[in-house]
Amino acid sequence: QVQLVESGGGLVQAGGSLRLSCAASGNIFSTNAMGWWRQAPGKQRELVAVMVSGGLTNYAESVKGRFTISRDNAKNTVYLQMNSLKPEDTAVYFCYWLVGRTPYWGQGTQVTVSS
Repeated sequence: QVQLVESGGGLVQAGGSLRLSCAASGNIFSTNAMGWWRQAPGKQRELVAVMVSGGLTNYAESVKGRFTISRDNAKNTVYLQMNSLKPEDTAVYFCYWLVGRTPYWGQGTQVTVSS
């Protein structure tokens, strides 16, 4: 089993920054990818950023140049640095960890960007 604990969400004004963290524990030896998804009210969950085991990253077009995904292997933690936040970034953000072929999800953290 894998447990994911997220932190770092909150309320911020447009143009501001937040950093999300997701700490993983348990059997993550065969991690293939980790990343962040988000779900806004009335919308489907969408991929925000992903990092595969080799370090390659991919971002949603809407966040390219503003968000950065990174990881600390020693802490088994993945981060999402979010800069130049916009009201349309408001959503619940979910950490995602792919171990083998099994996906695991964090509990979600609310990010609210006020205009």
